[in-house]
Amino acid sequence: MKQLLMILVRGYQRFISPLFPPSCRYSPTCSAYTLTALQKHGAVKGTLMGIARILRCNPFVRGGYDPVPDHFSLHRNKPAEEAYLKEMNLKIKP
Repeated sequence: MKQLLMILVRGYQRFISPLFPPSCRYSPTCSAYTLTALQKHGAVKGTLMGIARILRCNPFVRGGYDPVPDHFSLHRNKPAEEAYLKEMNLKIKP
């Protein structure tokens, strides 16, 4: 099941995504996030994490760095973002 879902996401990346301008507010992109979530957490949890990420990717959020957490969570990976910003010497926005 996990492999099928990964094939579907890769198909989206290859055939559908290039038809539209880049619009993801996060790094890594939502499709890359979903692939990583599927690899780390399996079909069910990875799919839920991918769906939650896509729902978070809207015009009302600031976006930024949001990698897949090591433990299952449907929320943004704030500790990783803060560590990344601190490493890059950037100010954290509230």
